[in-house]
Amino acid sequence: MSTASAVLARLFGLPAARNAARPPEDFDVIANDGTILKTRVYRPQADGTYPTLLMRVPYGFLGFGTVAEIYAEHGFNSILQACRGTGESGGVFDPLRSERDDGLATLTWIEQQPWFDGRLGLTGPSYLGYAQWAICDALPQRSALATKVSSSDFQSVVFPGGTFALQLWLSWLQIVAGLTDAPMTAGLQIMIGDVERKTLSAASQLPMIDGDVLVTGKQVPFWRDWFANAIDNDGFWEPLDHRKRISASTPPNHFVSGWYDFMLKELITDYQRSVELGHRPYLTIGQWHHISPDLQAESMRQTLPWMRAHLHGDADGLRRNPVRIEIGGGVGWREFPSFPPPGVQDAILHLHEAGRLASAVPEDGQPLRYTYDPSDPTPSVGGAFFAFSGAGPVNNKKLEQRNDVLVFTTDPLAEDVYVIGAPKMTLYAGTDAETTDFFVRICDVSNSGVSTNICDTILRVNSNEMTRDAQGAFELNLTLHPCAHRFRRGHRIRLQVSSGAHPRFARNLGTNEPVGTATRMVRQNQIVFHDSDHPSAIELPVWG
Repeated sequence: MSTASAVLARLFGLPAARNAARPPEDFDVIANDGTILKTRVYRPQADGTYPTLLMRVPYGFLGFGTVAEIYAEHGFNSILQACRGTGESGGVFDPLRSERDDGLATLTWIEQQPWFDGRLGLTGPSYLGYAQWAICDALPQRSALATKVSSSDFQSVVFPGGTFALQLWLSWLQIVAGLTDAPMTAGLQIMIGDVERKTLSAASQLPMIDGDVLVTGKQVPFWRDWFANAIDNDGFWEPLDHRKRISASTPPNHFVSGWYDFMLKELITDYQRSVELGHRPYLTIGQWHHISPDLQAESMRQTLPWMRAHLHGDADGLRRNPVRIEIGGGVGWREFPSFPPPGVQDAILHLHEAGRLASAVPEDGQPLRYTYDPSDPTPSVGGAFFAFSGAGPVNNKKLEQRNDVLVFTTDPLAEDVYVIGAPKMTLYAGTDAETTDFFVRICDVSNSGVSTNICDTILRVNSNEMTRDAQGAFELNLTLHPCAHRFRRGHRIRLQVSSGAHPRFARNLGTNEPVGTATRMVRQNQIVFHDSDHPSAIELPVWG
């Protein structure tokens, strides 16, 4: 056991190692086009046959090497491979594009190794999870998956609600470039908040296509290719969409995520599809965002017993119920047979005058108006986005004082209300802009007035494509991010309506010009209706 693996195992609260690991061995795996994929293998020191775990990473070997070593110490041949164009692997990194072909070539190489005995597990978070889905239909009969904070389809991750996940991709550009070119410097930049500062600065400048140069100092080919070819082009994404590979023969999977992870909605879709196909996947969701240290620790704690159960045949470490979620609002962890849990029923709260939110259907109410100004965009305050600081639950009180944020709040609750699942919003709205966004968010308001964000969503609207009534209203139907939260008795439920969260989502300039090259901005005058003809409302999945 190395010092690094001992420290990480203790920090993550992992069970004691079962054996020592041999020094890692380096190999060159040759892709179908001749590209060399640098591959490092960690194996248990004791002789014998062991199942194999594979992680394909775009972040180099630093950090993940310790994870691979720990898996070897627990009885697995552990393979770490740098994705094409990252680490020391050859080729050009084109995110998502090569993981199918390179993954299949790697499977062929694994099958040729003398220590491979036919048992294979795929594991890893985020991009590593996508790499699992890319080859999930080509695995040996005895295999298992552990996809964490990830998705089989990234189109909706890149373009949530038809917007552009700007903060995610500007930040991720820096991480991939930094960990490949100067990993130690990249780690320092992360710790001192340099990634967030660069992201905010670049996101505030136009045209957006130059963001790659602003954060990395050079043009990034895939970034520019996406602006040229990926927007509103399903054909670009079809070969990158691996949802079609999920089938009745997909290996057993343990999904792990957080309520503030930006890919949670997509992960739950993959989970529910697996259930529909007759599988019994496990699902673990905590009060975490994408890179929460506790999420990384829990992911490893869950992966070890999962892989032992399905590859070693030792199911003693598996919990009884397949679903384990952490309910916010001071409740803690609960286990269920399925997600959403049994007993969830919809409760509808309507928007009313004077910023009220109540179950009664509104009768009359003058529409509310606000102006979204992209030159002074509504800021992003907490939520499910990629960042090393600022993501997750945050006090929204200052945000709610802005003139471009509408707020609707219930009376103090007479009893606890548990919301588990994905709330839905019917919003009757109008705009004078060709294109605009609508952002809705649910918050928990404490007795002291702290307004904490629970879940939200955004939707981009092309007003020329909308059917309007005589008042200029169109109907929008939005599904919010899944959540699990108890609103305590005496607290209030609050709904925000605005038109952005910058730089989390690229601001809508209001001109309908090409996203990457547009520089002209127009103010967008918005209307929100809440009367008997336009009963704007939020639908909450209430449990218990």
